[in-house]
Amino acid sequence: MAAPTAGLRTFVILWCGQFVSLTGSSVSGFALGVYAYQLTGSVTTLGIVYALAYLPVILASPFTGSLVDRWGVQRSLVVSNIGNLVVMLTLAGLLITDTFVTWHIYVLVAVISVIGALQTPAFEASVPLLVPKRHLGRANGMRMVALATSQVMAPVAAGFLLISIGIGGIILVDCASYAVALITLALIRIPRPGGEAAGSPSVASLLADFAVAWRYVVMRRGLLALIYFLGALNFCAGFVDLLFTPLVLAFESSDALGTVLSIGGIGMIAASLAMSAWGGPRHRVNGVLGFSLVLGVATVIGSFRPSVPLVAVGAFLFLGALAIVVGNNLTIWQSKVEPQLLGRTMAMMNMVASAPQLVAYALAGVTADRVFQPLVGRDEVRSPVVAALVGDGPGRGIALLLMVMGVLIVVCVVVGYAHPRLRHLEDELPDVTGEEPSVPAEPAPAQAASTRSAP
Repeated sequence: MAAPTAGLRTFVILWCGQFVSLTGSSVSGFALGVYAYQLTGSVTTLGIVYALAYLPVILASPFTGSLVDRWGVQRSLVVSNIGNLVVMLTLAGLLITDTFVTWHIYVLVAVISVIGALQTPAFEASVPLLVPKRHLGRANGMRMVALATSQVMAPVAAGFLLISIGIGGIILVDCASYAVALITLALIRIPRPGGEAAGSPSVASLLADFAVAWRYVVMRRGLLALIYFLGALNFCAGFVDLLFTPLVLAFESSDALGTVLSIGGIGMIAASLAMSAWGGPRHRVNGVLGFSLVLGVATVIGSFRPSVPLVAVGAFLFLGALAIVVGNNLTIWQSKVEPQLLGRTMAMMNMVASAPQLVAYALAGVTADRVFQPLVGRDEVRSPVVAALVGDGPGRGIALLLMVMGVLIVVCVVVGYAHPRLRHLEDELPDVTGEEPSVPAEPAPAQAASTRSAP
């Protein structure tokens, strides 16, 4: 087994490559959304693109999570980065030859989403294979730094690059980012845990593998309670994600919206950097629940009055707390789940994150436009009680709906803390990782030949 410092060095190299790849993907994804809207002038087209970023993840995760555990992390990351590179080169070819039409973007976004369902759990499963247990929180903080920085950079970089090099140039830059990720993967070796299934995987066998992971979680009631809590939290957060933009634009300009989003992004980066240095609280569940409570309070603050400073404070707290919730949650799963099951359980986590958000996206606009806005009043608030809660002016029906979501988040935290299996999860379930990464030795030649027969 490699020395602990070698494992940390390997993780840093892997992180750098994935950071570059993630940044390229964020910039090209944002630019593609803008390009699709400019091409068609249709909000429906934009909505379909957003939906296709989530729905394939939900459908593909049972298969891709099982493939991560069968193939190993390194092979899964290589395959996913090659897949993304091929998709982006295909798109670049369509743009250069002037044969691109709108429906192509639907297919490409769906394929990229499926590839992401392989890449994300693979990267998350790599962390405990390389990083000592005492540094898992810091490693997940680094992951959140990469995610937060790429998301903050994406709108600014995409806007500048669309003007300077166009959508075709942005796609080629994204291709280069995947090439960088593949080079870093060629420079390192990520160990494989034992227990991978041999033979060619079929649909039935992949689903059976995923069912094993689901039964593993069901038998551990604390993990099951955590996954239900995260589902409820993501549902409420989906409303915030979709309605935040119309909330601000109801009383301020797009410039003010950009400022608020930038402040929120700074909060996410600051919290991620803090977790990278700090590592998170000793009791990770308390970190998840405590900072989820901050999410709820921040949502209420942002909807309390039509005020840019107030909304900016809410965005800063919300995105900062979200980074710490995600980082602590990942550390719990990486500490408590057997390495040979981690790809499947991380894919299950992606399903939990994506499915409620997709439902929230489908409901949020309709609920705001057809229920809360008419109830409250579109241009002015008709009820003094509601005005005392969310202020007066246009768009306060959206504010009331978001305040309801903030209160629901607080309720979810209270219910979650009252559940003894969730509250005592870390005490009742032993860690599966030691102080240093512990991975079985390489298989004997005959065994290695059988496992490599899997595609």
